[in-house]
Amino acid sequence: MIRLRELSRYRDRAWERSMGGEGDDLGGCFVVPTLTGAKLRCIASNDAGWDHVSVSVSLPRCPTWMEMDHIKRLFFRPDEVVMQLHPAEGDHISMHPYTLHLWRPHGMKIPLPPKDFV
Repeated sequence: MIRLRELSRYRDRAWERSMGGEGDDLGGCFVVPTLTGAKLRCIASNDAGWDHVSVSVSLPRCPTWMEMDHIKRLFFRPDEVVMQLHPAEGDHISMHPYTLHLWRPHGMKIPLPPKDFV
């Protein structure tokens, strides 16, 4: 994950304060405009052994693949692989029905399928 201070132009300080703190390089709240006029609301963190970005849209829908790809390119370096997960039903916690997440573990490489399959 890039240093979150590089995304200061997208930080929403009022949102960060409403969540009980000030954002820093370990985490924060961001609002990223899209070409369609939608706003992507992101909460990012890179502690506890994981990089994580949750993404929701200002409209009542899930982010599109293109919107998630845009966020991946903003928050992560080009050489980093990130993933979206579908956990087992017993481990699934949904705080918001239209939020998607990007994850990257620290200290290990995410396995990828053969390039012919992608």
